[in-house]
Amino acid sequence: MSADQQQSSIAKPQVIVNRQIVEDSWTRVLPAEDGSIAVPAEGKVIVPYRYWLEHRAELAGREIGVCFAPDDEPESLPVDANSFGVIAVDFPAFTDGRGFSIGRLLRERHGYRGELRAVGDVFKDTLNYLWRCGFDAFAVRADKDIADALRGLDDFTEFYQSSVQQPSPLFRRRHGDASHG
Repeated sequence: MSADQQQSSIAKPQVIVNRQIVEDSWTRVLPAEDGSIAVPAEGKVIVPYRYWLEHRAELAGREIGVCFAPDDEPESLPVDANSFGVIAVDFPAFTDGRGFSIGRLLRERHGYRGELRAVGDVFKDTLNYLWRCGFDAFAVRADKDIADALRGLDDFTEFYQSSVQQPSPLFRRRHGDASHG
């Protein structure tokens, strides 16, 4: 088997985007053990937000996405959030919920309309809550079944609280008063 045949037979990672399982067209760039970052010369890449801040000029003209770490602040974004085709938010551990707030801020305060992707410790039990905070794409943990995780988006059919997806709380929707979100 030639190198090209081997390359084409390697399965590409999959993600959930808009409730569909698709091949991931983005490459997420992670720091090496020494902290260095090697960005591929071609293709769509998601780089750490802080790296993008420091290397914006050399990344100009490329199809770039950024990945917010839990301690990154969306308020520090020096450009329109919509200039990115994808914004990822890292969830390094199930117990770290700061990414939920980052997602909601990007959607509600910064008006981000592009793909908002949850990465890291992402699995079925978290998808519905992430979706309610504005996430529409999910890179499910490699040790979890992506099809099973997708079903997690439908675990609940009604919610009491307001959210990015449903701005009016249930009591307002029940009384036909959705105008007071």
